[in-house]
Order: sequence, then C-alpha cells, then structure tokens
Amino acid sequence: MYKLLKSIIFLSDPEFAHNTIVKLLKAPGANQILRLICAPGKFNQSVNIFGLKFKNMIGLAAGFDKNGEIIQPLTNLGFGFIEVGTVTPRPQQGNPKPRLFRLPQDQAIINRMGFNNNGVQDLIQNIKQNLNQNIILGINIGKNKTTPNEQAVDDYLYSFKNLFDYGDYFVINVSSPNTPDLRKLQNKESLNTIFSQLQNFNLSKPSPKPLLVKIAPDLTWQQIDDILEVIYQNKLSGIVATNTTIDRPASLRSPKTLINQAGGLSGKPLKDKSTQIIRYIHKQTNGKLPIIGVGGIMTPQDALEKLNAGASLIQIYTGMIYNGPCFVKHIKKVLYNKQKQL
Repeated sequence: MYKLLKSIIFLSDPEFAHNTIVKLLKAPGANQILRLICAPGKFNQSVNIFGLKFKNMIGLAAGFDKNGEIIQPLTNLGFGFIEVGTVTPRPQQGNPKPRLFRLPQDQAIINRMGFNNNGVQDLIQNIKQNLNQNIILGINIGKNKTTPNEQAVDDYLYSFKNLFDYGDYFVINVSSPNTPDLRKLQNKESLNTIFSQLQNFNLSKPSPKPLLVKIAPDLTWQQIDDILEVIYQNKLSGIVATNTTIDRPASLRSPKTLINQAGGLSGKPLKDKSTQIIRYIHKQTNGKLPIIGVGGIMTPQDALEKLNAGASLIQIYTGMIYNGPCFVKHIKKVLYNKQKQL
C-alpha cells in the first residue's frame, strides 16, 4: 500500500510533502488510524539506558518534528522515544528554498534546512499540548545562525534552562552542516565550554537530565578521540552518532544536479560510515558510553547492524520516508524474533 502512496508523494516537492504529512497527522482521527495500522504496542522490548526506561530501542531522529507538533501521532507509529528539534532560542526561517532533495536511486535525501524552527517558547507550548506521558522525549538544541560561535554557549544554555522541565534527555547539536561554522564547535575548547556550563546548571538540579552530544560522520578518528575525552571530563551521558554527511560517495547513482546540491546527505549511502564510527566509539570506550546510532537504517537488518556495532539505541528518519509509517513495527518484529532465538 505504501509503495503506491510513496509514488504519489514523491511527485511533489519534498518539503511541501513533509508539511502536508504533518498536517494530516494532526487531523482528527489520525491517532486511531495509526494505532490500527501500525500496532504500536506489538513487539516492544523495554531497555534501560542512562537512567531512563525506553519501551523499545527505536527512536525518531531529530528533524522530523522540529516544533513538537505531532508527538502523539508519532508515538502511535510504535517508537520507543521521539527526539524533537533541532530548536534554537529564537525562531528562524532557515535557508532559502529549495532546501530538501530526494535521491530515490540511492535511497537518500540531501537537506540544507538550516535549523528552521519556531523557537524555544513555541516548542514549550506544543509540548504542553501534545506530550504523551508514555513516550521518552528527547530535545535536540542548537544555536541561532546569527549567534557568533564565541557566544554559542549562551544559546545552548538558554534552550537547556527553558526546556529543562519538558525533556527526558537533551542532545547538543554541534554537527549540522547547514549552519555556517557550526561544525567548528566540535573542537575540544568549544565543546568543553558548552558542556561544562550546561552540566553546571544540570547538576544543580535535584534530578539532572541525561545530556548527550550529536557528532558529524566526517570527523577524523583523532577528532572523535578528542570529543570522547571532553565527554568524559564533563560526565555527559552519551553520544549520538551520527548526523548527516557532507561527503558524496562515488557509489551515488543519482543525477549530478542532485548529487551536487549543498547540504547533508542521509539514507543508505551514510549507513556504513555511521556504523564504522559507532563501532569505533564502542571500542574506544569499552562499551561504557551509551550510543544512539543513527544514519542509513533502511532495513531491519541495518538496525541489527547498528546494535551489533555497539549502539544502545537507534534512530530512524530517512528510512521511514522510503519504507513508510510501519517501518518501526517491521524493525521491532525482527528484533523481537532475534531475541527469542537467543
């Protein structure tokens, strides 16, 4: 059924299609339909990671629901956790359109959205109205485009303080390729400044929240080692590996007009690269640092590969675009059956 629906959806502009889907998910009756079709309660296997109990290991990556508008409908797809954002302190429009491109021949997407979102205060209102208490909610925070890197910590701290009561865990996004110079914040000095100030606030609370950082897949092994050092120094709870890539693998078969679009590449071409990084982090940390694995999960077998590489949890986004809303259920079923065989 989704194969036919996808052929229709893919005829329209990607961003228009996304916005239309969001509107449809907010429509009356959407929750009931999704519960019926996707059977969210089936094949759940709960896990405890950084002090939180997840219904299952499969989450929605940041970017799909930037403003927290459709938390409840997304819960009905069967996710064990949902990550909203990336959110910035002030609303921003993001980069000029077009800024989202499908590469069907490669099962991939290129985006240069640029943290388009309605800002922290709008997200708070949406969470209040839409939060489902039965789902773990992650909040991905970034800096505004107009904020100089030297003042980036102020943006992260503002968002963290204001959203603290509304998220179960938080992710510091310093790895999007679509905000100028953002990735430069992945150096040790900048990260230490951001991590230490957020943790100072976090640890002053009676119940601190798990704090993670999302990294790029285009780092060197030495850069990853540096980030891990700063993570341990500041006692962060985990790492999200990885964001989209600026690399354009030679294996891409799509037209050059698409391949050469600026932005981050996600989907199947990212799979091996992100898995290699997960495996490396798992080895370097002796499996003691929880990893949320994301990047190129297009089949249930890809999900297994990420978990076998050392991921504690996984996230999907592009895989759902290509496989449909019940992709979560398909992955859960494979993981459930795999567990029964052990």
